[in-house]
Amino acid sequence: MSGHGTPTPMTSHCAEPLKGTAEVPGDKSISHRSLILGAMAIGETKISGLLEGDDVLDTAKAMQAFGAEVTNHGGGNWSVHGVGVGGFAEPDQVIDCGNSGTGVRLIMGCMATSPISVTFTGDASLNGRPMARVTDPLALFGTKAVGRKGGRLPMTIVGAAEPTPVRYVVPVPSAQVKSAVLLAGLNAPGKTVVIEKEATRDHSERMLAGFGAEITVEDTDEGRVITLTGQPELKPQVIAVPRDPSSAAFPVCAALVTPGSDVLVPGIGLNPTRAGLFYTLQDMGADLTFENPREEGGEPVADLRAKFSPNMQGIEVPPERAASMIDEYPVLSVVASFATGKTMMAGVKELRVKESDRIDAMARGLRANGVTVDEGEDWWSVEGLGPDGVLGGGTCESFLDHRIAMSFMVMGMGAQNSVTVDDGNPITTSFPIFEPLMTGLGAKLSKG
Repeated sequence: MSGHGTPTPMTSHCAEPLKGTAEVPGDKSISHRSLILGAMAIGETKISGLLEGDDVLDTAKAMQAFGAEVTNHGGGNWSVHGVGVGGFAEPDQVIDCGNSGTGVRLIMGCMATSPISVTFTGDASLNGRPMARVTDPLALFGTKAVGRKGGRLPMTIVGAAEPTPVRYVVPVPSAQVKSAVLLAGLNAPGKTVVIEKEATRDHSERMLAGFGAEITVEDTDEGRVITLTGQPELKPQVIAVPRDPSSAAFPVCAALVTPGSDVLVPGIGLNPTRAGLFYTLQDMGADLTFENPREEGGEPVADLRAKFSPNMQGIEVPPERAASMIDEYPVLSVVASFATGKTMMAGVKELRVKESDRIDAMARGLRANGVTVDEGEDWWSVEGLGPDGVLGGGTCESFLDHRIAMSFMVMGMGAQNSVTVDDGNPITTSFPIFEPLMTGLGAKLSKG
C-alpha cells in the first residue's frame, strides 16, 4: 500500500519579505486528464509541463497497467501511445492511487465500461474516503463494485461488458463525479447526459472536445446539461499544461500575509471554474493583480502579482463560488486569520470528505495558533486578528493532507511565532517543489 513513510515534522518560521518569481508546477487536474485521455486515444499524445507529483505519477502507472505506452522524456515532457476507447487491457496488479481522490475516481470512470476487473487501493487517507459518490452512478452503466464497509478502498470494479448510456443528475457539485461519468460514457453506445445544478471545473469537457469527442454543453432551467456521444475515436493531441492555480494559491497567499512581500507567479490557469480564490482575495482587499492575460492550450492564463496586504477585511464568501475554489478554502482560512473581522465560508460540505475532513483539520490547527473558529456541517467562520495579530507557535496535524500541511506553512511565514505540522511528507503528492520554491522566495522552512 502507498504511504508517505515515517512522518517528518516541518516548521515554518517567521519570514523576511518574500521576493521574486514563483514558477509553480503544472495543473494537477489537467495533468491527470491528459494522461487518461491520451491513453484512450489512438496514436501518440505529447504533453509538456506535466505535474510530476506523486498523484499524477500514480495515474501514469495506472495507464501503463491498462496497456498504454507512457514515456517520461524529462523536464515535464511526456508522451502517451493510447490504446483507444474500449481498448484497455486488464491489469495484472492492484492499481495503487496513493493519496489521489481525483486519480482513483477518474480511473474508475475510464475503465468502468470496459469488460475488465480492476482492484484499487491507496494510502491510509485515500482508503478512508467514501467512493459511493462515484460507484453509484457508474452502476447505472452496468458496472459492479465490491469494497470495504462504507464503500471504501480497497475495492474491485467489474466493468460493464454491455454498457448502457445514462442520464445522471450530480447531487452535490463535484468535478470528479461528473468527469468519472463522462469518461465511462465514452465506451457506452448512444448519448450519456450529465446534469450539474451548479457548474464545477470544466477541464474534462474542454479536453474531451479537444481530443475529438462529440460533446455539447448547454445551460438550461434544469442546470448545466452536458451531452456526450459514446464510442468515438479520440485523436491524439499536443498538450501544454498550464500552471496549477491550486499550487499558485500558496505563494500568492504567503506574499499577502508576510510583511514587505512582492511575488510574481507566472502562467497561472484562470479557468473561471477554478479561479474563485483569487477573486475572493481581491474582494477582501488583497493587493493581487492579473498581468499579461492570454490563452494557452484553450485555457485562460495570466501572471499573478501578490504583495503584502495589511488592510484585508473579512467577508462572506459567496456560497455559489465554492465549486470554483473548493481546494483553496484551507489556505483562504489562513489568510482570513490575518484580515480584520470575520470571514464566513458556507456551502462547503464537500470539504468534509476530501483527503481529510478539511474543516475539522483547519479548525483544530487555527485554534492551536490562537485563532477563533466556528463551524457547522457545511460552513465555517474565522475571526481575523489583523496583519500582525496571529500568534502562531502551535503544532498542527496534517492528517496526511498536502493542502493542510502547506496552509500551515503559509501561516508560519506571517505569524509572530513559528508554526509546525506533524508531517510535511504529503506535500509531495501535489507540489513536489514546494520547499525549494518557497525558500527561494525567502521563506524559512525546516524539517525534523
